[in-house]
Amino acid sequence: MIEMFSHPFMIRALLVGLMISVCAALVGVSLVLRKNSMIGDGLSHTAFSAFALATVLGLTPLYFALPIVVIASFFVLRLSQNRKLHGDAAIAVLSASSLAIGTLAISLSKGVNIDLNSYLFGSILAVGWLDVVLSAILAFAIIMLYVFAYHRIFAITFDEEFAKSVGIKTGVYDAIFAAICSVVVVLGMRLLGSLLISSLIIFPTLTAMRLRKSFRGIALMAVCVSALAFVIGLVLSYLLATPTGATVVIVNLVVFVVAALVRAIKD
Repeated sequence: MIEMFSHPFMIRALLVGLMISVCAALVGVSLVLRKNSMIGDGLSHTAFSAFALATVLGLTPLYFALPIVVIASFFVLRLSQNRKLHGDAAIAVLSASSLAIGTLAISLSKGVNIDLNSYLFGSILAVGWLDVVLSAILAFAIIMLYVFAYHRIFAITFDEEFAKSVGIKTGVYDAIFAAICSVVVVLGMRLLGSLLISSLIIFPTLTAMRLRKSFRGIALMAVCVSALAFVIGLVLSYLLATPTGATVVIVNLVVFVVAALVRAIKD
């Protein structure tokens, strides 16, 4: 363990991973309970396309991807509110289109060295100190949002029509969560990859729902599960020389299965 964290890149990966895990869990609680969890999957594919285009054009991937994914999140939000196109269909359109654009850009690039695996599955070597700073800002922002707007988030999550009737600006909160989810996906993608980052949004909440019943309990449990699963996955990936993203997802899967079995035994 001492040798493991003697490497600066491991310290950066640990810090970013913990903060992204907390953010993804808090965002995931609202998205999963509102049955909008797949938005993370659509945005991760958009991030893949943006990272690929930035690399081909010689631009900084992080600066290029962040605004594009945020705009895409608003686009999906707008489409999902369109009665002619359901939310899952809008996400499917975004996912397929983004993957196609990213793949096409990579295939047409000439003389550009692109590590496709790092985009798809993540790489702890790609995490820099800027990611640490941005993750800390994001974590602080979403924690403050839950602290000062907890009751509004609770109302919107379980009964959006009631929230509107009592004067809560649900559209504003939808936009805020969409933007936060975008930043979580972009920052987390560098660590876990575009194919796996959405699992960090979904798994902790599903696990917490098997262990807790109240909204507050689910949120707190999801944060604990997400952070613990990431730390265990990071350590195992270092010891076993396995991809970090895949290892973290497997740990989350195992924890979910255990939680489901515990719930089944209790019931």
